[in-house]
Amino acid sequence: MVFRDSVAPMTAAVEQAGADTRSRWAALASGILAPVLIVVLIVDAVITLALEVLYLPLYIGSVAVPLAALIAAPVNVALVWAAATVTTRSTVLFLPIAAWLAAFLIAASRGPGGDVPLRSDLPTLLLFLCGAVAPLVYMYVAANRAKRPLR
Repeated sequence: MVFRDSVAPMTAAVEQAGADTRSRWAALASGILAPVLIVVLIVDAVITLALEVLYLPLYIGSVAVPLAALIAAPVNVALVWAAATVTTRSTVLFLPIAAWLAAFLIAASRGPGGDVPLRSDLPTLLLFLCGAVAPLVYMYVAANRAKRPLR
């Protein structure tokens, strides 16, 4: 009996030290790594738009298949979800989508040689709707879910 009583305080001290270490790592991750993650997500949004623009005019046989437009919705929602792991501020959550929209506008405008990567057609409209509206709807639903009173 004496042995069990003497071990219990030591176990509690070890568990407390482990909790302190975890809280220190969580503070470090939220303090230093959060801005780095947001910057990585912004760069990732621009890279994914470039890939979506490249694969938007995909044809299977003679049928246009805007597969990149359909993939844009879950990818951009995932970018917002990843940003939500480090912050709850809606302006910061919107930054990857803002970068995606800015890159979309650049791709839709004329380049120095007169080329336009995004044409004025239905797959481009579908890319815009899937890539911009889906994450905005996700942000809206997530913001209203957090404000709903508990019953």
